[in-house]
Amino acid sequence: MVGVARERMVGLLREAERAALGGRSERSDRYVQLARRIGTRYNIRLPPELRRRFCRGCSSYLRDGSTVRTRLRSGRQVRTCLKCGRAYRLPLRSRKSSTEATVGLPRGPMVEPLGVPVDELGEDEGSEDEGLDEA
Repeated sequence: MVGVARERMVGLLREAERAALGGRSERSDRYVQLARRIGTRYNIRLPPELRRRFCRGCSSYLRDGSTVRTRLRSGRQVRTCLKCGRAYRLPLRSRKSSTEATVGLPRGPMVEPLGVPVDELGEDEGSEDEGLDEA
């Protein structure tokens, strides 16, 4: 039952997109309402890319320029529904882990251990760098 309900929800949101592109905003809003009702009945969560297509306040299909205003502010994308005024704030980039953000460690496999001078590394640890210089 859950799989059929999820397919039905995705199909309704696809139809909502087609109706919105065709200029029938009332019909697209109705498709969104039906999809949300199915989701609440069967306790199904949609993926984030589908969840961002409709307003959770008034259940209207969000279409850039006509039903939603998109602005960029301080590292966030702010989407405001033009029907009910509800704002959604989405991060523009992924956050770094707290240790990388505070220490500033470079990412990647070639990170040297902190506090150990390069001259004191053993022969087997330093052999990787020597092969790169010769090539």
